[in-house]
Amino acid sequence: MSRVQWAWQFTDAEDEVLDRPLSPAFTNRFDAESWIGEQWRHLAEQGVAAAQLTQQGTPVGPPLPLRAA
Repeated sequence: MSRVQWAWQFTDAEDEVLDRPLSPAFTNRFDAESWIGEQWRHLAEQGVAAAQLTQQGTPVGPPLPLRAA
């Protein structure tokens, strides 16, 4: 039995999908959302403008803007 896989897809300011950094894979949405809550500043410093949560590769909800204050 395979578990549902959750991950983040990252885009830059021009809305282009980035190949780096890579998101870890998560077995549940809670863990994925907790991780982005802890990592968003670091990701924004690497040029990530938005993060899109995906479930089995399918986008879930709207992209989350990552803006360092």
